Order: sequence, then structure tokens, then C-alpha cells
Amino acid sequence: MKTGEIVTAGLLALFSAYLMWKSAELPVGYIRGEGPGGGAWPFWLSAIMLICACMVAVNGWRGRTTPSGSTEPLLDSHGWKMLVMVGGAIVVFVGLISIISMYGAIAVFLLYYTLYLGRHGWGLSLSISLLTPILFFFFFEGAMQITMPKGMSFTDPVFDILYDIIY
Repeated sequence: MKTGEIVTAGLLALFSAYLMWKSAELPVGYIRGEGPGGGAWPFWLSAIMLICACMVAVNGWRGRTTPSGSTEPLLDSHGWKMLVMVGGAIVVFVGLISIISMYGAIAVFLLYYTLYLGRHGWGLSLSISLLTPILFFFFFEGAMQITMPKGMSFTDPVFDILYDIIY
């Protein structure tokens, strides 16, 4: 477990550093009259993730966490099963973005996750999987003015209704 914790934190730290470097291709500071530059959010979120990953690695190396003192394997059979089920769902999620939009893919992923993996009832699962993408739509499209992928044209009527609410 200790090795797995440190290696995972190291990989996250490398990924964070890469994202910081890549997002710095756009302005990461405040632009007078416009607001934060295009790379600001990814850069600073990656910086926070880098700091957290380093803290996890240091605490794991010093033996200050429960996993670092454990002799259990990193993943048992249930852990591998869950990794495959969640990882597979994320691959499907990414594949669905170009077909049913970012928001539709979020809804399908949340429905699968809450209903099948979380074993919650239909009422809660449908509520979460329908309300969350709608809230994200209003946040990104309305408040932040960031357009997310809309998928194929058959999803346009749904977005037309939501755009009418915003504008």
C-alpha cells in the first residue's frame, strides 16, 4: 500500500505539472477589462492538485497515513473489479460526448454510477442524473459563457429550450 500510495501521488504530481505547463500556453493571470485568462482555471487547479499530491507522497513516505502502514495489497479482487467498472464507465462517458453532448454523457454516467454502482433507488438516481447536467449547463453556458460539446444535432431541441431560459 505504501508504494502504491507514493507512486499514485507521484503520477498525479507529474500529470498536474503537465497540465500547468500546457495551460500556461494561454494567459494564466488576470486580464484588465476581461477577467481571468483562458489558462487561469486549469493552471491554478493543477497547481492545487500538485501541492496535494506532494503532501500525500510526503505523508505516505513518512508513514503518517493508514495505508502507508498497511501490508495489504494495493487492490484486492473487489478493488480491481471497481476500477474496471468505473474506468470502463469513464471510457464510455468520453465516447458519448460527441454523440449525446457533454451534458447527456454526464447524465448517463451519473445514472449508471448512482443506480448500478451506488445501488440507490430510481428516484434519487434520476433526480441527480437529470438535475446535475442542467445545473452544469446553466453554470458553464450561462454564467461562465463557456460552450461545451453539444453532440449530434438530435440534441439541439433540448439545448434550444435551455438557451431560451438563459437569454
